[in-house]
Amino acid sequence: MTTALELEWGVPDVGSFLDSRRGRSLVNYGATVNHGALRGLEIVPEEERADLAADFAAAGAEDEPLDSMRDAAQRTYYSELPPERFPAMLEHLQGGLEQGGLGIGMATQYYPGASRRELFEVFRFAGEKRATIHTHVRSMSIDAMQEVLANAVGTGAPLHIVHVNSMALGEIDTVLDMIDGAARLGLDVTTEAYPYTAGSTSLESSIFDEGWQDRLQIDYDDLQWEETGERLTKETFERYRRDGGTVILHFMKEEWIETALANDWVIVASDGMPYAPGAHPRTAGTYSRILGRYVRERGTLDLMTALLKMSLLPADRVATMSEQMRRKGRIQVGADADIVVFDPETVIDTATFEGGLSFSEGIVHTMVNGVFVVRDGETVEGVSPGRPIVGRFAR
Repeated sequence: MTTALELEWGVPDVGSFLDSRRGRSLVNYGATVNHGALRGLEIVPEEERADLAADFAAAGAEDEPLDSMRDAAQRTYYSELPPERFPAMLEHLQGGLEQGGLGIGMATQYYPGASRRELFEVFRFAGEKRATIHTHVRSMSIDAMQEVLANAVGTGAPLHIVHVNSMALGEIDTVLDMIDGAARLGLDVTTEAYPYTAGSTSLESSIFDEGWQDRLQIDYDDLQWEETGERLTKETFERYRRDGGTVILHFMKEEWIETALANDWVIVASDGMPYAPGAHPRTAGTYSRILGRYVRERGTLDLMTALLKMSLLPADRVATMSEQMRRKGRIQVGADADIVVFDPETVIDTATFEGGLSFSEGIVHTMVNGVFVVRDGETVEGVSPGRPIVGRFAR
């Protein structure tokens, strides 16, 4: 990778996030504005808002801000935002866009207190601005997909649905048909998938509220505790959920992954979790796994289509928000020198659920903005060529 963007959740204080990384990043970086956290500023009592905003700024300045940000906002996730506070919440989103946000991050499943009316108002705001919404939809179901597609139709908001493989599950064919149909009718809607049959998230999150087995069609032994690698039981599930931590969900089928990847327009994205290094190999292995497993070994897609999905398509998706991305994802005169040189005969991921993150094989060179960060298979020390990617509303 030469550019790593936090788009699904985003960050509540984009300015501190960008400022803290200047001159110290190997790769290009950027983020959306986090709706889930900023709505919380209008839910907590007025006397607490300044402290919560300070927590958000401090989280943005950390190397891995998501955990701290979610801890700060967690207490508001089950609360409904009163309609009279919608304008103030939208002002917070506007402020984040002006700090350089690449759109709006909306991970709705994690804050079930958000009403359908609230989400529609955020979509209306995004439609007026032509600001992309990157959403983890309300639930792993068709009706959640229909909600965001209907909101996009009703407001004109550009829409990106994250990791369709883990959100659609067994309804992947129907969901892809819905998204494709909307795009063919002129809606600005895209989606992505990652190449693993397991997902990962926080066990204390709302995903595991009462009824999770029926919703996800899995049980305790399909959950793996990241810290120890053990499969859970009812007893350990309840204990670990009280304490909080990262869990791996073995709940997808290989054919669902292949169905998503076989569509030429489905982007490949990692859904990486750098704040929880042992949580999922996708943080390190996604793109090499596509090239090694799904191109070379399985023939699910050809090499040039795979490269399209990992370079030009994601760059063009973000280019609607940032002119900088029009110089990325392509090799041509005038483009940024963000280049990965790999061996198609040997490239493969090596990261695993059991062994954690590790470098992929077959990556020969990586260049970011014309500077080598990997040369002859080795990380180059003492360089930080990564630059901030900022949205078109940045002041």
